[in-house]
Amino acid sequence: MGNEYGGRLIFGTGAVTGKRDGTDPAREVDASVQWLLQPRGGPQLRGPQNFDRSIRKGIRLAEYEHVLGEDAEQLKEIFPDGVARLWGATPVKKETHAKGTALRGQKVGDEVLFYAEKSFIAKARVLGLFRNPELARAIWGELKDGRTWEHIMALGDISEFRIPAAPILSALKLHKEVRYLTLVRAAERRRQLGLLNELLSGQEPVGGSASGGDRAVPPTKMGREELLRALGTLDADAPGEGYTRYGSLTLLWAIGRLVSGRSRLVPPDVFSREVGPLVLDFGDHSAGVTPEVAFRHMERSRVWEIEGTADEGGGRALAKDIGKAGAAAGLTAETAKLLEQPLTRAEAIGLLCTSYLPDVDQDALLTRVGLAGYASASGAVDADVEDEGSSDESSTGGRRRRVNSTRPERDPRLVEKIKLLYQQKCQICGLQLETRFSHYSEAAHIQGLGVPHEGSDKISNLLCLCPNHHVQFDKLFFFIDEDWNVRRSRDGELIGTLIRHPEHVIDEKCIEYHRGLCGHGRYGPGSD
Repeated sequence: MGNEYGGRLIFGTGAVTGKRDGTDPAREVDASVQWLLQPRGGPQLRGPQNFDRSIRKGIRLAEYEHVLGEDAEQLKEIFPDGVARLWGATPVKKETHAKGTALRGQKVGDEVLFYAEKSFIAKARVLGLFRNPELARAIWGELKDGRTWEHIMALGDISEFRIPAAPILSALKLHKEVRYLTLVRAAERRRQLGLLNELLSGQEPVGGSASGGDRAVPPTKMGREELLRALGTLDADAPGEGYTRYGSLTLLWAIGRLVSGRSRLVPPDVFSREVGPLVLDFGDHSAGVTPEVAFRHMERSRVWEIEGTADEGGGRALAKDIGKAGAAAGLTAETAKLLEQPLTRAEAIGLLCTSYLPDVDQDALLTRVGLAGYASASGAVDADVEDEGSSDESSTGGRRRRVNSTRPERDPRLVEKIKLLYQQKCQICGLQLETRFSHYSEAAHIQGLGVPHEGSDKISNLLCLCPNHHVQFDKLFFFIDEDWNVRRSRDGELIGTLIRHPEHVIDEKCIEYHRGLCGHGRYGPGSD
């Protein structure tokens, strides 16, 4: 079939059209089959929820009849039961981008490998390709810039699993992560097919096929990966957005209690008294979620537990009765233990803020719940301490008060060394800001020295930045990914590549910590 980027993509015909399980032996050994590496996307782009709805459960075509247009007839031919498995990709801004090559080169019969959280998680065969912005907006909405996932794939039955992506990406000589639709040509796929099969051998399918619908049983023991995945899919089973916002505020409040050393489990009246006002100020109180309902609903998450709610018959007490039942709720002991680790805690806070609360004053919110400093890479400056009885009259008539301020101690020699190494040029934009007699730059700590970050004052924890990019780095506007690309935090958009001097060895642990604060830690939001 012809396949031209920028126009309507053509559906397959013959053996492929309507062949939903992708098991045609002739097609499997077809030398022309390619791989399409497709990121599922993270919670910020509702990747887990869209995958569950659009792939596992399927889209009911009857509900979107008004936007199917000329694609209606062929979609109904491929999916005669009226339930379609669809996945989309946004258009590219530059046709020379690798994603543009993938959109132009993909074809019916190719195999899609879905990628998420450093793993390949599923595969399916492409049964049809088409471009329909109206349908995409109706199903998935749109990005802030107006783009939508209009390049749509119609897929056969999904096979779910979880295998590490690193061996395949390394063999393909690709980046450490799949950040956009990537095409692997047929010859290269044939060379690496044995590696895929080897990784798949002995793997138990996760959730069965899309027509099966059962999800994998979660592991009994929670580690860092499972914790962050649970936080990243907080809204997967939530009845509405109000529950999700209530839940994310509750978890931040609970982390604040943990940091301050207060009790992990609290009774309903304490929960209502402390979390209720947070929702009024930062949440969606119009959603009608009461503290009692939220108190109970949070137990859906593996990170939250309720104790003491069994009634006399051995069942669970109703939400309205939890006060009488002597209940207490909070983070599980397992979760609390994981959150004692500074990196995991930073990633968790960044993930919750970025995924569910991007529109609130996060500095004010985090200060309110006892997590001051996590909204900034530099951390919180210790409060000024007033000297009793010391005040002066200024020359302008206003009174001035002497204060002592405590700040982390910095080694000025390291500051000068990093500036000299880069000749005062910004590592983000390359700007060498000229002054009257010299040049100006600033030394930025990657993992802040201040509370709560407690970073080290070493040159491996420093960057040389211009004033503008120093402010943006501290305010978590951008992050540095594992390939040293600089990306915008809100959507993962590429800004550039970090400039690095051969003699400047940057501590990757510090970069990872800052990335976690930005909500793009190891298990944070992906990008399409």
